[in-house]
Amino acid sequence: MFDVRKFFPFLEWIHEIKDPAVLRADLLAGITVSLVLIPQSMAYAQLAGLPPYFGLYISFMPVLIAALWGSSRQLATGPVAVVSIMTATALATVVGGTALSHPELAAQYIPLAMFLALLVGLFQFLLGIFRLGVIVNFLSHPVILGFTNAAALVIGLSQMSKIFGVDMPGVASDHFLTIRIGGVIQQLGETHLPTLIMGISAFVIMMLLKKYYPRLPGVLIAVALTTIVSWFIKYNEKLGGDVVGEIPAGLPNLSAPEIDADMLLTLLPSAVIIALVGFMEAISIAKAMAAKTKNRIDPNKELIGQGLGNIVGSFTQAYPSSGSFSRSAVNLNAGARSGFSSVVTAAIVVITLLFLTPLLYHLPTAVLAAVIMMAVFGLINVSSIKHAWLANKHDGIAGVVTFLATLGFAPHLDQGIIIGAILSIVLYLYRTMKPRIAMLGRYKDGTLRDLRVHPELTTDDKVIAMRFDGSLYFANVSYFEDTILAAVANKPDIKFILVVANSINQLDASGEEVLHHVVQRMHDNGITVVFSGLKKQILDVMRRTGLYEQIGEQNIHATADMALKAIYQQLKLLKSPDEELFCPLYPDYLPENYKRTE
Repeated sequence: MFDVRKFFPFLEWIHEIKDPAVLRADLLAGITVSLVLIPQSMAYAQLAGLPPYFGLYISFMPVLIAALWGSSRQLATGPVAVVSIMTATALATVVGGTALSHPELAAQYIPLAMFLALLVGLFQFLLGIFRLGVIVNFLSHPVILGFTNAAALVIGLSQMSKIFGVDMPGVASDHFLTIRIGGVIQQLGETHLPTLIMGISAFVIMMLLKKYYPRLPGVLIAVALTTIVSWFIKYNEKLGGDVVGEIPAGLPNLSAPEIDADMLLTLLPSAVIIALVGFMEAISIAKAMAAKTKNRIDPNKELIGQGLGNIVGSFTQAYPSSGSFSRSAVNLNAGARSGFSSVVTAAIVVITLLFLTPLLYHLPTAVLAAVIMMAVFGLINVSSIKHAWLANKHDGIAGVVTFLATLGFAPHLDQGIIIGAILSIVLYLYRTMKPRIAMLGRYKDGTLRDLRVHPELTTDDKVIAMRFDGSLYFANVSYFEDTILAAVANKPDIKFILVVANSINQLDASGEEVLHHVVQRMHDNGITVVFSGLKKQILDVMRRTGLYEQIGEQNIHATADMALKAIYQQLKLLKSPDEELFCPLYPDYLPENYKRTE
């Protein structure tokens, strides 16, 4: 039956706002988020290399569309710090500067920002349509941690020049630590004192409110107070401080982004990385909130929502957007019950653009820098990387290398996360190349245990029992074969090899070929290979390839004990009449004339 909600996800919650309690909660949450979003968006636009008012352009259509077509009810979409600086880097590399630092480049820079948003949106939308949301799983959690910590540090340091009132040397694509931050440090003796005082004042206001009055909109209050002071003392005219200045009143012009075929291949790699990083950020916070609200999150629907938000946003002079950690947390804590809260947020931004932009003229840019630094430094969490290291050293290495690479290649943050993703995959392959293979003995409680852990266990010179803990595929088949051959070489009287295969979840063509070879080679040497605990997907491969018939149904058993019982029954038939049969791996099997040896 046709379900219209698949195409219009907002129909799942739109009827709920008829409830006065839900409507009231969403109105309050939407207003609260807008009070944070408006000043924050202007700060992030500067981070993207655009004039501050472009932050308002990205704060209504992407916010609205992503809320209506996404799966999360509380995710707050819009400008975010990481995507903003990645946008500036991608475009400054092509143009040779940003629209903010080089206004003469605006005619080229701004259309490319819209084109980049379109590319990001199309890529996310296509991933969602083809249900490829799982692609973000290639970015492991430690890699995300390393990237987020480094990116937050880079973004925070990038605002130093605005806090001290000095110039940031070079362009956005120059090496970050040595050229740009190093240049700022050299200019600290030329600090503009009124700018520094304004920036520090904003820090103090936000930190005090966060500590003592956390429910108040600290960002908005800091922006409002410093803007009033800036107007009163004529901060721009008399003291030479930088302010936002005149913001064009009204909504942005509705126009299609310019499709630049020459720039398509140049911007496409950056668009793909921005799309993945942006979606990773959005889905992470969406899942975290869903765990609290018990709502279901569909990554593919979220991709479609984020993609449509960027596509539609590109027609309203927006650069790439994503889900925001900080504003989503505000939305959730303010009591948002549905996506209608984001509709309210978008509506307030529209009202601001239409009627309230003159109030933002005297807003100091140092305050916007302080807003960014407060937001991103809260993302720095070194203990999380340490925790990953303690859990698994390979994961810890991936996190640390990603952190260092992201810092080292800054502002090209995409290179850091690419290196981290490749390293995590390589380390995973390295781990799985040599999975744990346990030689088994019978423990006193009747279970089979690893001889390396319990070397005192009795073994059988005629039977090897081993457990393979991993999938059998091209990267580890040689290790599997070498282990069997080494075990056989140490026991010249061996007659049976039992492979306890409960942990084998996959068998590829290379694995099947090696099993075929091992079974045949052992058979030629008078040794029978027996399997227990094979899963359906493994048996299906064996049946399709003929390996099942080669092994023989009589040598495939459901449990290890069933396999050992069958093995000792075979050994009983092979022994001479006067030979005593000792069964250390299956002590409960008592054939005729069997005498237990203590």
